[in-house]
Amino acid sequence: MVTDVDRAIERAGALIGRLSPQAQRLQQRVRQKRRAHFLKKLGRVVIAGGAIMVASALFGLFFAPIGSTGVMLAVGLWILAAWVLLVYPSFPEASTETLVQTDLKYLPAQTEVWLASQRKALPAPSQRLLDGIGVRLETLAPQLQTIDPREPAAVEVRKILSDHLPELVNGYKRVPEPMRRERQSTGQTPDQQLEAGLKLIDEEIGEMTRNIAAGDLDKLATQGKFLELKYRGMDGVES
Repeated sequence: MVTDVDRAIERAGALIGRLSPQAQRLQQRVRQKRRAHFLKKLGRVVIAGGAIMVASALFGLFFAPIGSTGVMLAVGLWILAAWVLLVYPSFPEASTETLVQTDLKYLPAQTEVWLASQRKALPAPSQRLLDGIGVRLETLAPQLQTIDPREPAAVEVRKILSDHLPELVNGYKRVPEPMRRERQSTGQTPDQQLEAGLKLIDEEIGEMTRNIAAGDLDKLATQGKFLELKYRGMDGVES
């Protein structure tokens, strides 16, 4: 006999099966970020507990024995500190507002979190495009760690990730659900317009990644020529 639990498990299995490898990868990265955030807070709880124990021992050593009451106070203080540290700060959920304020080097990671939260609101073809954009952001993220935020490429990255992409998705979500499959004056449905917009953004992020990499390759080649002239030139002089 098939129970409701069995049906729920089947539905969950089917959902997982429908997720693309890119979607599973994106969700895994978000889970890893949440886990890392929690472990960091847990580490602070351990440090706070150690600090309270050391302070209590020093007080008992130099002033007066703390006794059972002091031990209970120390434990109570540690429990209070643990509660505060585990609750605050909460995991930084990404929103259109936080994307605008995020430092450039952390923007791809925050955008990934935001993409994962928007996925369910979009039709299946756009979900796959969103997953692909998330994968592209994995490649882009290391490139933004050292780039000057004032460089044109950096400015363009910020404009796309914190402005154009959120506005495209949020604009689609503002369209009433029954109208999303109705053909508009442009000849396309909102579903199709969203898909076309995401394709353009996906291509643009890929192009920016290649341009930044080309600049890095040029710098590497220049440095290589400099080293060759400096050291091989010196060897030629010495010989």
